[in-house]
Amino acid sequence: MTRRYVRLAATLGAAGVLAGSTVAQAAAAEEGPGAHAEHVLLVSVDGLHQSDLARFVAEHPQSALARLVRGGVEYTHASTTNPSDSFPGMVAQLTGGGPGTTGVYYDDTYNAALLPAGTTDCKGAKPGVEVDLTEDLDKNQDALDAGQGLAGLPGSILRMTGRPQTLLDPAKLPVDPHTCKPVYPHTYLQVNTVFEVAREAGLRTAWSDKHAAYDILNGPSGQGIQDLFTPEINSTATGYSGDWTKDNQATEQYDSYKAQAVLNEIDGYDHSRSEKVGTPAVFGLNLQSVSTAQKLKGSDGLQGGYVSKGVPGPLVEKNLEFVDRQIGALTEELRKQHLDGSTTVVLSAKHGQSPIDPTALNRIDDGPLLDGLNTAWKASHPGAGDLVAHAVDDDGVLLWLNDRSAAATEFAENYLLAQSGNGVDIDGKARPFTRSGVEKVYAGEEAADYFHVTPGDPRVPDVFGVAQYGVVYTGGSKIAEHGGAHADDLDVPLVVSGAATPDGVREDEKVETKQIAPTILKLLGLKPNALQAVREEHTRVLPVR
Repeated sequence: MTRRYVRLAATLGAAGVLAGSTVAQAAAAEEGPGAHAEHVLLVSVDGLHQSDLARFVAEHPQSALARLVRGGVEYTHASTTNPSDSFPGMVAQLTGGGPGTTGVYYDDTYNAALLPAGTTDCKGAKPGVEVDLTEDLDKNQDALDAGQGLAGLPGSILRMTGRPQTLLDPAKLPVDPHTCKPVYPHTYLQVNTVFEVAREAGLRTAWSDKHAAYDILNGPSGQGIQDLFTPEINSTATGYSGDWTKDNQATEQYDSYKAQAVLNEIDGYDHSRSEKVGTPAVFGLNLQSVSTAQKLKGSDGLQGGYVSKGVPGPLVEKNLEFVDRQIGALTEELRKQHLDGSTTVVLSAKHGQSPIDPTALNRIDDGPLLDGLNTAWKASHPGAGDLVAHAVDDDGVLLWLNDRSAAATEFAENYLLAQSGNGVDIDGKARPFTRSGVEKVYAGEEAADYFHVTPGDPRVPDVFGVAQYGVVYTGGSKIAEHGGAHADDLDVPLVVSGAATPDGVREDEKVETKQIAPTILKLLGLKPNALQAVREEHTRVLPVR
């Protein structure tokens, strides 16, 4: 373990937002497990890399992010889940487990054991169905309130229900063959969550995220989060063209709704500010604007992405400043409510974004590759149907096959490794690719072993491909993606700051974002081993003291 301490005098010399982080508190935090927080505020900034945070703090030493870093422990070698998608990434932070344990590999996957949505005769139904945890589950995916029917949107969005599972269309959910009932996202999760443990201890919980399907964070009980605010990010953005991700200014506006919800919660209200309920013990939000700025080639007259390797372009820089203002507003509100001395703020990201080197980009249309694989399979197996049951390819390859035999998975692997062609670079010019853009393929038992599950597990991908650096699977214009296994996807920030932490500690030991979950419980004086994934994976509490 390598811990480098920043001079305490320099930290206290700045007018920090987290003014409650005093010398006495730092000393108390070092004494041992007796010191803990009353509240933990978790902020996840999609797409944010540790390198982005380090650069911003160095260039803006008086920023809210810089003060946050100085007021606690910064883990400089933290990694998120692989695959590095929003759902496994967020689930890991709040369960302590990776995809093999939680059963959550992506936001859109396949399950070989469940039955198709709408099934009523479960005895005669054939298993195998897409498990879609995106906006597609909403009663109305075009509406910011997911179909609640609020008047005056988007201005009225804070009146959205705190029980968004009521906004999911049960007719779109997969069916459990044993109960013949729809499987809700929270039911699909295989382990319990931080929120459930907190509720069992009599503590209040809240969260804000981007789809109603984040009901999954409620945990198997369905009761983990008392106030879950989930405005639909992929709904039609009023005043813009497309949804809230297609224009970066729209994404900032969208993020501001969630930030306001958390400000209301800090003040002791529910997210809508209509009922006084007390500040939650565990709460927080996800921010999307950095991710949008990284993916869009341009928006609002500004260049998106990175101008050179690791150097943010003007749109990303603008959004780092936006995030800094949100962090500043949240921590200032904690101070105003005299909660800064009893609240720990955790900053991280569900995933990074790749590539951060624009010259490495190679956009490959995966449609022809998958069509070619199905055609080749049927040509060599007369009478057979498509081999691919479901595919997710962002900057990695996840395939679920209709035939899960060793021969079929080997066929798929060999086919992918034999394909070459042309993709499209950052300037729209042809760029050659080999091996379908992958550098390594895990197929069949190798894929199961990679995720530490038993071969034949109904959730695990039959083929998992690690893309070559810079490859993004798209037929469109985006210049970055996540989901893969490269450093640009995995290397995310992790800061634990405020109550029960020492000031100005830089921790260089490798850690994982799944360690956030047991750390939250430890900070609150609860038992980390109350989490099933922590017990199964032996997930350690972060070295905070």
